[in-house]
Amino acid sequence: MLSWIEFKLKSLKFKHFFLLNFTFYFLFLGLMNQDITERTFDFAVRIVKLCQSLEEKPGVPRTLAKQLLRSGTSIGANVEEARAGQSKADFINKNAIALKEARETQYWLRLLVATEIVSQHDLNKLLQESEELKRILGAIIVKSKR
Repeated sequence: MLSWIEFKLKSLKFKHFFLLNFTFYFLFLGLMNQDITERTFDFAVRIVKLCQSLEEKPGVPRTLAKQLLRSGTSIGANVEEARAGQSKADFINKNAIALKEARETQYWLRLLVATEIVSQHDLNKLLQESEELKRILGAIIVKSKR
C-alpha cells in the first residue's frame, strides 16, 4: 500500500512528465507548422514568378498560368488558415484542402513540361518541392487524426 506522500509524489511525477511531453508536442507542432508555413509561402512566391513569365506568352501558356497561380498560391493560404483552425477537425480539413491544391499544382507543372511550354530542367525544383509538400501535408493530416 502506498503512503499518501508516495502517492502524491508519483502523481506529481506523472503530471510533470505529462506536462513536459504535452509542451514538447505542441512546440514540435509549432515548429513543424512554421516550417510548412514558410515553405508553402516560398513555393507560392516561386509559382507567382513562373506565372509572370508564362503571362508574357500568348495563348495556352496564359491559360495554364492562371490555373497554376490559383492552385499554387492556395496551398500556403490554406496552411495559414489551418494554423488558425478553430478545432482539430478544422485544422485537418484546411490541411486536406492544401494537400488537394498541392496535387493540382503538381498536375499543372507536369502539364507544362509534357506540352513543352517549359522545360523539365526549369521545373525540376518546383516539381520536387511540390512532391515534398504533398508528403509533409499528408503526414500532418495522418498524425493529426491520431
